Parts: sequence; structure tokens; C-alpha cells
Amino acid sequence: GEERAASIYHHRLLLGAEYSRTDQLSHLLAQHDQSLIMAHQKVALVTAGSAGLGACIAKALVRDGMRVVINYSSNTSRADALIAELQNSVKESATNTSDYFIAVKADMGDRDSVKRLVEETYQKMGRIDVVVSNTGWTKMRDFLNLDDGVYEEDWDRCFQINVKSHLWLFHAARPYLHETEGAFVTTASVAGIKPSGSSLPYAVTKAAQIHLVKSLAVIAAPKIRVNAVAPGVLLTEWGLSFPEEKLKAVKEQNRLKRFATVEDVARQVLTFAQSSSMTGQVAIIDAGFSL
Repeated sequence: GEERAASIYHHRLLLGAEYSRTDQLSHLLAQHDQSLIMAHQKVALVTAGSAGLGACIAKALVRDGMRVVINYSSNTSRADALIAELQNSVKESATNTSDYFIAVKADMGDRDSVKRLVEETYQKMGRIDVVVSNTGWTKMRDFLNLDDGVYEEDWDRCFQINVKSHLWLFHAARPYLHETEGAFVTTASVAGIKPSGSSLPYAVTKAAQIHLVKSLAVIAAPKIRVNAVAPGVLLTEWGLSFPEEKLKAVKEQNRLKRFATVEDVARQVLTFAQSSSMTGQVAIIDAGFSL
């Protein structure tokens, strides 16, 4: 009886080991399959991506099947919350969502920090297909008051963030976008199309940003496509910082009598990311403000 019991116990151990090896093999195969999928999955980097328009763009890119790197400047908890939301949105189709989305803190006003952001994105994700350069800066001034538009610190900061940061980001990402024949999309403003907006320095530097986009499209062709979206006032944290009276005036001036939405802008960014035939273009999404 003892010998039979020992034999049964030994047999069960062997079966358990076999099942364990099978489980391990299945797990390894699943990991291998996911690695193959990830290797061919497009990767997008979105700057200023933890809230507002940037977060909406990130979600649109994820719905299109991309892995996404979110850049943020200071609010770690907000960036982490968005990453958790993105992971939760794909948990049914992915076994390890921690490799799909990451948040990277970087100051887009510092060239070395911009370069580090791009290098970290490539090292962790293995490729870069789309870069959404969403960073911007302004200080609320009276656009029509020239005395309020000649502060040198405003001009310097606007040029640094609204023009130079986009150039630095493109320069750093160019080798990786060249590999994937990717897309660079930047967020400009209707203020760069029609003299208007939060300040004179903001409007002028947004116009410079648009010309930078057209210039980079010429330089980067034929491998990389470079485009811009130029939104009107959006009711994000940024847009809501305008005085209520000004928001009412803008809404009245908008031909559609409403504000453009972050969802509409995000869809246009996705179109630029997907299209293989558009470059050097600026999509104005302003509910008719510039007409």
C-alpha cells in the first residue's frame, strides 16, 4: 500500500511538473507573440501630453493601435493617471501594458532635456513613428495694447517654446523618423494665421512656427512628413484662462457660433499621422474664427 501510494504521488509530481512546463511554455510563447506585435506596432511621442489637447491626442493615437510616450513638465500624478487610463483601455488585448505606455518628464525649453526625451523614447520603445510637438507658451496680455506687447521676457520665452523647442525636437527625432518614414505634427494656433490671441509675442511666434513647419517639410522630404494643426480657442485649462468676456466675444465671432473641440483637433492630428501624402500643410480648426 505504501509503495502504491508513493508511486501515485510520484506520478502526480511528474504530471504537475509537466503541466508547469506547459504553462511556462505557453507563457513564453505569449510573451514572444507580444514582443513580435510590439516590434511592429507604431510608437508616438506626445509632448505636453498629460492633459488637455495633448491627452486627447494621445488617446486618439492609442485607439489607432499605437504605443505612446507621454511627455510632461511637472505634474507627475496627472501623467501617471493618464498612463493608467491608457493601460486600462487596452488591458483586454495586451498581457503587459506597462511596455505600451510610459511618461517621461522633460523641460521642452531646454535643448539637452529635449534630446534626452527623444533618446529615452527610442531606447524604451525601440522605434519612433510619430512625434506630436504640442508644447506652447504664452502670457495673457492685451493684444491691442502695444505697450503691453513689448516685454522682452515675453518675446524671449515665446520664441524659445513656440519656435525653438519644436526645432530642437524635430532635430533630435529626425534620425528615428527617417528610419520609419514617420510624421512630425506640431500644434500651432489660429493666432499665427490671423493677428489675434493672448499676446503679440504669441501671435508672431505662432506665425514663425507655421513657417518653420513648411521649411522642415522641405528639408525632411521625402522620408518624413511635417504638418501642423492651428486650433482656435479650445475650452481646455489654457483656453479657460481667458477672461469670460473675451471667450464670449470669440464665440460670437466664430462663424459656427461655438468653440472648436479638442476631439476635432485630435482627429486631425491622427489624420496627419496616418496620411502618406500630406506634408507642409496647416489645418485650421477654429470654428470659423479666421474667416
